[in-house]
Amino acid sequence: MKAVIENIRIAGVRAVVPRSRHSFMEDHSVFSAEEAEKLYATTGVYERRVAPPHVCASDLCVAAGEGLLAQLGWDPRSVDVLIFVSQDADYNVPATACVMQKRLGLPTSAACFDVNLGCSGFVYGLWMAGRLLGGSDGRRALVLCGDISSRHLVPGDRSTLPLFGDAGGAAALEVAAGAAPMHVVLGTDGTGARNIWVKAGGRRNALTPGLVERTPEEQERLFADSRLALNGAEVFAFTLRAVPPLVRDALAFAGTTVEELDLCVMHQANAFMLEHLRKKTKIPAEKFVVDMRDFGNTSSASIPLALSHRLGEALATGTRRMLLAGFGVGWSWGALVAEVGPIPAPAVADLPDDFPVLTP
Repeated sequence: MKAVIENIRIAGVRAVVPRSRHSFMEDHSVFSAEEAEKLYATTGVYERRVAPPHVCASDLCVAAGEGLLAQLGWDPRSVDVLIFVSQDADYNVPATACVMQKRLGLPTSAACFDVNLGCSGFVYGLWMAGRLLGGSDGRRALVLCGDISSRHLVPGDRSTLPLFGDAGGAAALEVAAGAAPMHVVLGTDGTGARNIWVKAGGRRNALTPGLVERTPEEQERLFADSRLALNGAEVFAFTLRAVPPLVRDALAFAGTTVEELDLCVMHQANAFMLEHLRKKTKIPAEKFVVDMRDFGNTSSASIPLALSHRLGEALATGTRRMLLAGFGVGWSWGALVAEVGPIPAPAVADLPDDFPVLTP
């Protein structure tokens, strides 16, 4: 699917991460020093941020949203749309975005809802927010994206433990007459659903005790199925198959070229994969952002986190023609070509230890 978003601009971006750091380069309880070096060379991840048990993705996103509103000088009552993109909702019911509306002080006239998407979620969130503003009387929107991926990992799973970290991001959009159009390309292929999934915990394979009689072995297997299962070979094959055509389609749809791009920020999956994608798409290294070292793969938050961590000065000092591309779990993918900046310098903040967590 393709869409054009007109007269809407990206007004700001911000990210928040937990204070707690963990590095297998320094902690050799799971990987030897030699193994950790090889992992670092392949994944590009030196350390990850890991949220404490009482912190949820919503807390990181609320902190990012609060910080962004303050940075922009926006009255929260001026925000008409709030989209929370996450695979880590606080509750089954209600939508986390409803609780966020109360906490952030948005008006009761605001449209607030959750979207269950991972790696492509930031692009989808920008598309939805832009289209909602363009088709309503709304003027401003917040897109909050974040996941606590570390909670999904099986202790001792050597394929996922070194890769995933926790983060939350926020982006603000507003109506701006004459803003350069944003061009979006989206797609889905559900045949890949089993290659990145958490099998148990939803309604299909519920964890609720007492619904059905289970043996201890069945219960143990069910809890194992409630952790992330990732088929790395299939993920890599899908990425190389789907993302280069996505980039070509998005650039062609936007009527631009790699040469005319200033910057490209893709979902920060792992450094090895990103380098393959860069070569296949022929994007010069100086235009291609890789930001794996300090945070790892942060799912839906990885693009706003990379924007905030690496491009604060660039986006604060001028207008940049950018390609943003997310891809992964689902399979789901999306790319957006937009003119971004100048905006208040995006930044990354640590979540304060005394941050009051989100409550209904």
